[in-house]
Amino acid sequence: MENALATFSASTVTTILLLASTLYIQGVEGSIGVNYGTLANNLPPPAQVAHFLLESTIINRVRLFDASTEILRAFAHTGIAVTVTVTNDQIPHLTNIGFAQEWLKSNVQPHVRTTNIVRILVGNEVISTANKLLIASLVPAMQTLHAALVGASLDRRIKISTPHSLGILSSSSPPSGGKFRQGYDTHVLKPLLSFLRATNSPFMINPYPFFGSSPETLDYALFRPSSGVFDENSKLSYTNMLDAQLDAVFSAMKLLGFSDIEIVISETGWPSLGDSSQVGVDAEIAAQYNRNLMQHVTSGAGTPLMPNRTFETYIFALFNEDLKPGPTCERNFGLFLPDMTPVYDIGILRSTVAAASKFHHATCIAVLTTGLLIISNHG
Repeated sequence: MENALATFSASTVTTILLLASTLYIQGVEGSIGVNYGTLANNLPPPAQVAHFLLESTIINRVRLFDASTEILRAFAHTGIAVTVTVTNDQIPHLTNIGFAQEWLKSNVQPHVRTTNIVRILVGNEVISTANKLLIASLVPAMQTLHAALVGASLDRRIKISTPHSLGILSSSSPPSGGKFRQGYDTHVLKPLLSFLRATNSPFMINPYPFFGSSPETLDYALFRPSSGVFDENSKLSYTNMLDAQLDAVFSAMKLLGFSDIEIVISETGWPSLGDSSQVGVDAEIAAQYNRNLMQHVTSGAGTPLMPNRTFETYIFALFNEDLKPGPTCERNFGLFLPDMTPVYDIGILRSTVAAASKFHHATCIAVLTTGLLIISNHG
């Protein structure tokens, strides 16, 4: 009887904790996702990753940089909303309806019954490549792929878009004066925005205050109290860099007559490690940015030019990726290490897991302190 009561008590407490966790983070769950990149040689199997995200975190959206069969199978029956990507090199081929239908048949249709695929991204930051063939093919490829979706009766369930870097802007300051780069504005972005409007799809942008920050603007980039920026044209004040970046994009869209299209933040993040010449790069600062980011985009405050709204946001990235080229910071944007322990805490672990993690951490410290007189604050 005592064993039964103990089992009942433990299971009841667990249930209550899980319910409390769900209620507490309900407003966040629908809006925060992660970018699941795989440029590494030490990552856990996709099935393990999918299970971890489902059971141990509040993340319910994932963006992939390809359409990996193994990963799509791993996310089957999880309910997690998955965004897949057509890689840049395939974009010119996708303008052919036969290729588009075959791509869909091979990469998406086998999984739609079991995996919650909600969006297909055609390329990534295509305009920033300056590749004329890719850029000229972008909108026709999106249109052709949509036609293939219609033919498969998947167009209402799966939407098509493409992410852009802030390099698509020729002007971003002040935010109300945001403009798309000349030439791309009317020849590429206007037809692209027309397509997004017609298909009820979002405009996707990759804003990184990290890359726009300096020692003088670090507080502004991190959502900390600062002097901010005053837009003389709109007479609006900005308290953080992300709002200014988003409003510059909004202003550019409005200039072309597309202020009604939803904006999704397809990538943003902050590295936990960088080169010695970089300012404001450590785990504590990365945690502060991502924690404040989550709170801000889900608060309903919106931005000065887009008030009273939330933003679907994908944090970059799920894991540190040790094979990414470039400076040190590029390999250290991850929220988690390959063993799925957090690089830092931003509140995305479910409360029961977070509590267990803190207990484990405290136990390790106690053992180390007792046995070796070592005090550590790294975990």
